[in-house]
Amino acid sequence: MNIEEFRDYCLSFKGVTEETPFGPNTLVYKVGAPGGKPKMFALGSIDVFDFINLKCDPEKAIDLRERYQGVRPGWHMNKKLWNSVDVEGEFSDDLRREWIKDSYDLMVASLPKKDQVYFTKK
Repeated sequence: MNIEEFRDYCLSFKGVTEETPFGPNTLVYKVGAPGGKPKMFALGSIDVFDFINLKCDPEKAIDLRERYQGVRPGWHMNKKLWNSVDVEGEFSDDLRREWIKDSYDLMVASLPKKDQVYFTKK
C-alpha cells in the first residue's frame, strides 16, 4: 500500500476529513457528522510512509500484535488503543484495508448518538 492508496481509501468513507494537526508531513483522518466533533481513526507520515497508525479495540490490538510481527503498539499514541501497522510485507493490502475500516467503524460507533444518525442515512 502506498500513501495515495491509503489516502484514497480513508477518504472513501462517509464523513471523513483529512487534516494535518501535527504538521504538514502527517496526514490525519477523522470521521464525524457535519457540525459534530470528528474523531481520529488513522494517520500516516508523508515523508517516510512505512507504517500507519490505526485505532483499535484494546483486546483486538493485543491479539493483532501477538499474531503479526508488522503490528506494534501505536507510535506516539496511546499504546492500549492504537496500533502501528507496516504498509509493506507480511500481510496483504486487503487485510490493511480491513483494519482501516475497523478503525473507522470503531470511531463512528463512539460518536454521539445524534451524530451516528448521519451515518445511517443513505
